[in-house]
Amino acid sequence: MSEKMTPIDGDSQKKRVCYFFDSDIGGFHYGPGHPMKPTRIRMCHSLVMNYGLYKKMEIFRAKPATKREMTQFHSDEYVEFLARITPSNMNSYVKEQHKYNVGDDCPVFDGLFEYCSISAGGSMEGAARLSRDKCDIAVNWAGGLHHAKKSEASGFCYVNDIVLGILELLRYHNRVLYIDIDVHHGDGVEEAFYTTDRVMTVSFHKYGEYFPGTGELRDVGVMKGKYYALNFPLRDGISDENYKSVFEPVIQNVMETYDPSAIVLQCGTDSLSGDKLGCLNLSMRGHANCVKFVKSFNKPLLLLGGGGYTMRNVSRAWAYETGLAAGVELGPEIPVNEYYEYFGPDYELDVKSSNTDDLNTPAYLDRVKRIVLENLRHSGGPPGVQMTDIPTMPIDAQMDDPNEDEDLINPNERRPMRLLDSRRQADGELSDSDDEGEGGRRDHATYRNGDSDGLNGTHKFGIGGGILSSGAAHTHGAGPSGHTTVVRMLSSTVDMEVDTPSTESGANGTSDAAPPTAPPASSASEGEAKSGAPAAESTVPLGDKPAPVVPEPKDEKMEVDSTNAP
Repeated sequence: MSEKMTPIDGDSQKKRVCYFFDSDIGGFHYGPGHPMKPTRIRMCHSLVMNYGLYKKMEIFRAKPATKREMTQFHSDEYVEFLARITPSNMNSYVKEQHKYNVGDDCPVFDGLFEYCSISAGGSMEGAARLSRDKCDIAVNWAGGLHHAKKSEASGFCYVNDIVLGILELLRYHNRVLYIDIDVHHGDGVEEAFYTTDRVMTVSFHKYGEYFPGTGELRDVGVMKGKYYALNFPLRDGISDENYKSVFEPVIQNVMETYDPSAIVLQCGTDSLSGDKLGCLNLSMRGHANCVKFVKSFNKPLLLLGGGGYTMRNVSRAWAYETGLAAGVELGPEIPVNEYYEYFGPDYELDVKSSNTDDLNTPAYLDRVKRIVLENLRHSGGPPGVQMTDIPTMPIDAQMDDPNEDEDLINPNERRPMRLLDSRRQADGELSDSDDEGEGGRRDHATYRNGDSDGLNGTHKFGIGGGILSSGAAHTHGAGPSGHTTVVRMLSSTVDMEVDTPSTESGANGTSDAAPPTAPPASSASEGEAKSGAPAAESTVPLGDKPAPVVPEPKDEKMEVDSTNAP
């Protein structure tokens, strides 16, 4: 095995890992001086590829989420606004920008909607592949944007890919656990599921005079969701040892009490030492220990990104945690890659803790941990959810007549999986303007070109209230610390009856980010893609039971193009 990575001792059970990356993500720019830099995702991917991790997992380029898929959580008007606004026409939407909190922390930039679509598409596809047992761990570092609300942008986040991914998981899993280790409270996800027991949210975050001002210890949920929201407020400078002393026992008790069938872990790296906006003191290995511990429960796991504003440290941590997901530990020497100069002067894969004071005393942590575990005990154990057996294969495959003539099938009806699997489309057979597959979702090139309305304007980022401002920001979260009424909070939660058409999972296109020596993935398809069918619509009562409708993700694996490095 290459010296760049070594197997992890005691990690004998190999995990099937699906890793989602879209090379377009690094081309978006929030604006001059803005701390959120999507280039960090491309830097992480460069490390992943040059360490050779592509040999240990499948790499996919997810289809961007459509407006209809986004409206499973977000309001129609808000999604339409995101799709319409551009730097060149933003002066015509001054009222809407104020209404949807777009303009300061969340600026309008070229390709805004496409950026949101890529982020959400990866999380939804990852969730769909987990649900179909196509992988054990799905990774989307472009996701994890946990501040976005139903009809409001917040904290650099426009579309809440986490909520959309959890909704996809809820179609198959009776209970989903969400864990957030970002330095900021995961207010958008907590608020979305504040009234249901189908999702338990657990957030470890800095609390006090700090954005978003929510996540107080007493915020535990309401109605059916009471005691299914757990918050562990932290003080500045927490060390690896103290973080581990509270994270592991809390999550261990949550797993024993709640017994989720799937886990979503938001791995915001602004909790690392030295982050430009963070105030904690975790090392890379202290942060990665959370991933290793959650992985040890052997549950379907969706790993997502999040905050992180010191790019060289963000990419280091996420690359290292990708290796942990794949069952290997990456070597200390960073291989030569496109962004090699960013990692000087030591060029090592490590983020060390600093000598800052840890204000989290043992007495404080013990008291908070005791209250959190007491809140957990009040939940009363796993909620009973009536579930219907999910077929081992798509329903239409069970009812398919193998002798049926395809030419006689009503053109307005979906083709059986047998016929879809037998179809092949050669490269160049269809132009970018043609619809792809049965679902009507366009290919990526069409999506990219068709939704750009001459985006050639620029936007000067101005720092206002919010995640960048000092002190407690205006709050939009649920619960007492959010200073919001229950009426307002309920208006932003996920509707109890949610229309959840399946994510059309699969990969399309080829990776342009392989290292120069990387061989192509052995099972990648050469110049052909399998057609997919749109999944049937279903209604999912979050407080009752999910509809047993099986999505039909496509199994196209991204080719690793060894001639085009990132």
